[in-house]
Amino acid sequence: MNRNTKILITGGAGFIGYSTAKSLLKGHDCSIISVDNLNDYYDRNLKIARLKDLGGYSKFVFEEGDISNYEFVKDVFAKEKPDIVLNLAAQAGVRYSISHPESYIKSNIIGFFNILEAVRHSRETETPVSHLVYASSSSVYGNSNDVPYAESSNTDMPVSLYAATKKSNELMAYCYSKLYGFPATGLRFFTVYGPWGRPDMAYFSFTQKLIKGEKIKLFNNGDLYRDFTYIDDIVKGVIDVLFSTPKKDPNGVCHTVYNIGNNNPVPLKEFVDILQECLIKEGLISKKGDYDYLPMQPGDVYETFADVSKLYADFHFKPSTSLKDGLNAFAKWYKQYYGK
Repeated sequence: MNRNTKILITGGAGFIGYSTAKSLLKGHDCSIISVDNLNDYYDRNLKIARLKDLGGYSKFVFEEGDISNYEFVKDVFAKEKPDIVLNLAAQAGVRYSISHPESYIKSNIIGFFNILEAVRHSRETETPVSHLVYASSSSVYGNSNDVPYAESSNTDMPVSLYAATKKSNELMAYCYSKLYGFPATGLRFFTVYGPWGRPDMAYFSFTQKLIKGEKIKLFNNGDLYRDFTYIDDIVKGVIDVLFSTPKKDPNGVCHTVYNIGNNNPVPLKEFVDILQECLIKEGLISKKGDYDYLPMQPGDVYETFADVSKLYADFHFKPSTSLKDGLNAFAKWYKQYYGK
């Protein structure tokens, strides 16, 4: 990376986008162009607060707009001439994809297509994009029994439209990388949590319900396992990948995917117990709450479990933050941000 490296982050007001941008601005000599449509899928005020936190950096620029609008995307690429693109903009959430499928096609399919087209056409200019890194998801593994999930595992049986769009992104990126010769890397994230996180995620909504004295809903009677991955570990993996383009595969295509997960699935009930201990420690609640045990929800998977041997082999890194440390940091942030 040279002193003038420009990194375009789509979804830059989101949880991972904000956290990655902040780490890059603090620890790397580069410029960040952040793009986000600031939609109301969850609290816009949190997105605005993230951007405000980044606003003090001289090498940070924000452009409000939607990647499903190709003219907007084209204008940003022409104006900013990014060297690296990190595409994190997407409609997230498994259950929301059941009730709002159109949002996933617009953002995750059309929006990602627009990014691919912009990267493709940049290759015809004097300022070509050198690497496209994009968010995939552990959801692509569906309900596979082949655990832990390796990048080579079967991903042809998605159980939600969200998962299907993320699998589609991987196929689209591979095709464009093959046709137009640019390096691309997909990142399969596993249940990311931590400070500045998404209010639609279970741990965040659990916290809000506990503070209000409401019962926590545990689906599949609490018999679910998740490979919870702390945000700082995710960011470390993302940045490692950003500055390292993939080698050509046997077909001569510069495309690859990596799992980024904690490699240690835990029962959801255990996760909630640790969360409550951290909330009690911070004085956010005085005692543990009650539960509603409910059936499995459509689109949910029983277990996520990341095989991160490929990430470790290539970067000598694997996520390692313990749940107790990660949830302690979240509880401290929650108390500070919401002023309780």
